[in-house]
Amino acid sequence: MKIISNKGRGLAALLALGGLAGCGGGGGPAAPSTEEAAASVSSCGLDLEVGAPPRRAIALEQNATEIMLSLGLADHMIGTSYQTDPVMPSLADQYAQVPVLAAQYANHEATLAEEPDFLYSTLSSAYADQAAGGRADWAALGVPAYLGAFDCEDQDLVPGTVEFDTLFDEIEDVADVFDVEERGARLVDGLRQRLDDAVADAPQDTGARLMWYYSGTSTPYIAGQGGLPSTASRLLGVDNAFDDVRQKWPEGSWEEIAERDPDVIVLADLTRGGDGDSAEAKKRFLRTNPVTSQLGAVRNDRFLVVPGSAMDPSVRSVELVEAVSEGLRELYG
Repeated sequence: MKIISNKGRGLAALLALGGLAGCGGGGGPAAPSTEEAAASVSSCGLDLEVGAPPRRAIALEQNATEIMLSLGLADHMIGTSYQTDPVMPSLADQYAQVPVLAAQYANHEATLAEEPDFLYSTLSSAYADQAAGGRADWAALGVPAYLGAFDCEDQDLVPGTVEFDTLFDEIEDVADVFDVEERGARLVDGLRQRLDDAVADAPQDTGARLMWYYSGTSTPYIAGQGGLPSTASRLLGVDNAFDDVRQKWPEGSWEEIAERDPDVIVLADLTRGGDGDSAEAKKRFLRTNPVTSQLGAVRNDRFLVVPGSAMDPSVRSVELVEAVSEGLRELYG
């Protein structure tokens, strides 16, 4: 991981920006333009106008970073942060060109010091006060701050289900902001074709019930209703074993899981190093715990492994459907 320092240059930039906020002149984030915007998009209830394709964009976490890099926007980026998984191999060369501002979220001052002209995150936590700061505050500085539709600050604006069309709309929004609409269309068309192929290739009428196991051992977090695993299950013609739970990621209990006894367990492979994060750590726990070792999926080694980040809506989401479709073919023929 490459970490850059803001010492010296960052402090000077921050002081300069403080002067800019008071007097309205100089470099740094531009004042809101009175000219017609080159792009206008709506993001979680906030209308964003961009006067020209941004040249100093910051992706605040990995999902946003990988969407931007998939659109070929490395040369428009001055920073990324919060890498949760190894970057997609196809994007590694582009990723190496973008400075990493922080291991997790850069705070507001550090982000401001970089003089961004566009911010992007798929997670609302990136815009918390202790992180980059609120989007309205950035708007007051003339910096558009885009937030993905699946994690709006106002939960009433979040779609009840994660649908691929909404994800593809987000990709096209970002392409529109950077005036690379053709790249966006090609990317979305390719993802749609891969999604259609994965669904068509999935075995039919298996009757399989899948448990999507994200993290935790003493208290497991599993997929409930409305999230990406629920949508993937529906598209692939299988059941999410906890789809009756009206939360996207509820806390489960091993006793309840044992009662439902899922046919297949999909394991999120997380690299952050916490309790039960990696797929191998999950397998070790499931095989040695007195309750879980009796599950049919555990006794018959019916595990499917996917990157942890693929369980959240991102450019990897089609890869998730492909991996589970392939895994189901291997298990059920």
